[in-house]
Amino acid sequence: MAKNDSLLIRIQRLEAIEAIKVVIAAYGRGADAGNDINMMMPLFAQNVVWDGGERFGRYEGSAAVRDFLLGSHTFIGWTMHYMISPVVEVSPDAQTAIASWYLWELAEMPNPDSGQPEANWIGAVYDTQLQKEGDRWKFSLLTFNVRLLSRYSEGWSRIPPR
Repeated sequence: MAKNDSLLIRIQRLEAIEAIKVVIAAYGRGADAGNDINMMMPLFAQNVVWDGGERFGRYEGSAAVRDFLLGSHTFIGWTMHYMISPVVEVSPDAQTAIASWYLWELAEMPNPDSGQPEANWIGAVYDTQLQKEGDRWKFSLLTFNVRLLSRYSEGWSRIPPR
């Protein structure tokens, strides 16, 4: 009997990991749809914190995150998010989890001098916390750590340098 319980717990944890990977992919699709709030807001807990550091700011609570997403068209246009190598760790009670992944993003952003759109590379790491609400996993914390932000025309330069 204990062996069956162990197997059931292991299956539930694997199902949770796969469900969280679906949430990560849905986040990328929502971002690529112009940060569509109808696609993205269901992915966030009410108490969510989205932290993009000095470059993108910190937003606490779903209303603040919603406003940030609605205004994001002023600093980023077309995007293509590649969510790479997600690692998910589910808590023993399967009610919370942490997940991290690399982001490789192609993005159109306004040139700081001319305001005209131009191609950019973005390399980043997402470190997140999730919580289970009913039968759905939702982000409670997203930390967006930009490692590379460079105009396509400039190659692999880093802005700002580390």
